[in-house]
Amino acid sequence: MTKARVLFLCTHNSARSQMAEGFLRDMAGDRFEIASAGTEATRVHPLAIRAMEEVGISLAGHTSKTLDRFLGQPWDYVITVCDSANERCPAFPAKTQRIHWGFDDPSRTTGTEEERLGTFRRIRDEIKARLLDWLGTQAR
Repeated sequence: MTKARVLFLCTHNSARSQMAEGFLRDMAGDRFEIASAGTEATRVHPLAIRAMEEVGISLAGHTSKTLDRFLGQPWDYVITVCDSANERCPAFPAKTQRIHWGFDDPSRTTGTEEERLGTFRRIRDEIKARLLDWLGTQAR
């Protein structure tokens, strides 16, 4: 059985798309081939790593990747997780299903480290809920 291919896309591939990739690998990695990328690459945000570790998912070894690396490859789903990436997302073949889930950018949060971590936790939980809903619509 061929796995469906899913690409998560955000601006920097530092938090939202990384968390989505980590969750989908954990929830249904046996059903999907999963990657994430950014329209620009930076680094995986330390608070994204920490927030995911709290729920037992390691982002250790994840690196920030640019979208260019994945262009020209066949994808069943391209899921943008921020408005900027949705606006800047290039065209994919017609058979690729484009999905947009606009989550706030947790890296823009100010305040103490604990307050900032709270925002990363909220976005993490929103991503998990959206993925669970989406998985419920996917045929096994």
